[in-house]
Amino acid sequence: QVRLVESGGDLVQPGGSLRLSCAISNLRLDYWAIGWFRQAPGKAREGVSCIDSSGGTTYYADSVKGRFAISRDNAKNTVYLQMNSLKSEDTAVYYCTAGFQRPALTAQSMCAFPDPSNHWGQGTQVTVSS
Repeated sequence: QVRLVESGGDLVQPGGSLRLSCAISNLRLDYWAIGWFRQAPGKAREGVSCIDSSGGTTYYADSVKGRFAISRDNAKNTVYLQMNSLKSEDTAVYYCTAGFQRPALTAQSMCAFPDPSNHWGQGTQVTVSS
């Protein structure tokens, strides 16, 4: 069975950093685009950062651009989200998702909406608070 397992979420002070990991099992990762979404209480799930199957194209939401960085290591079947200069509004459950790299799928479109047909992880809690 396909599994996506997020880790690295924690309580951190404003201005701090965290690195999230998404370990993916039973997928040939070089065929799959990967995204990070987040959902705060009472809010819709939103795309944060996405990367295509080769790692050649990335997308960042305006709210995180310049602060977050997505990367992938296909050989290790792992995707990362480095989060710097964290703000209280970054507080959310962060989810990893995998979408098959069909020709029409771009990093930007991967982050446009939380596609229920994709594979999803269980989420990891990030809390930014003093």
